[in-house]
Amino acid sequence: MLRYLSAMGAFVYMLSCQDGSYYVGSATGNDLSKRVAEHQSGHFKGYTASRLPVELIWSEHFDRVTDAIAAERQLKGWSRNKKEALVRGDFRSLKQLSSRRGGKPANT
Repeated sequence: MLRYLSAMGAFVYMLSCQDGSYYVGSATGNDLSKRVAEHQSGHFKGYTASRLPVELIWSEHFDRVTDAIAAERQLKGWSRNKKEALVRGDFRSLKQLSSRRGGKPANT
């Protein structure tokens, strides 16, 4: 029995908007440029359309669409500091920002 694997995965991506905010989204396929161009043109009348121009600052491709959707949901719940650490590739800071403080203030 042959098992066919889908060549289509999905991207999770983060855009920096003109107002300084971040937008996290996902798109199926193996080429993210079309989706970013749609955001840039205001094609979608959503969050980014009123915050143009936008810039792609981070993306990751997933082989499975379900994994991309899960990652997108997770990133949408992250703080600004965690998103910025991810964009920088600062995994040490990302790990620190992800650990629970046990009710202690952030400065201790």
